Amino acid sequence: MTSARLPEELEQRLDIAVKAKHVTKTEFVREAVAVYLAREEAEKSSWELGESYFGRYGSGDGGLSANYKTHIKEKLHAKHHPH
Repeated sequence: MTSARLPEELEQRLDIAVKAKHVTKTEFVREAVAVYLAREEAEKSSWELGESYFGRYGSGDGGLSANYKTHIKEKLHAKHHPH
């Protein structure tokens, strides 16, 4: 069993909603909590959303982050001094 104290304004809004839906406060709150929890459980983290893209288009060169300056110099040299 769970009980909760609500601010007066929220209690008034709850009263209006249960009258409009013709349900008890218990039924209304139970459904609201179930919907909220289902939505929270369905939300994915940033990692989960991007997981399938991480490394998808990798170069296969594991040293790029350590040797990026060398790679940039090579690319610029090749661009400005074609074979």
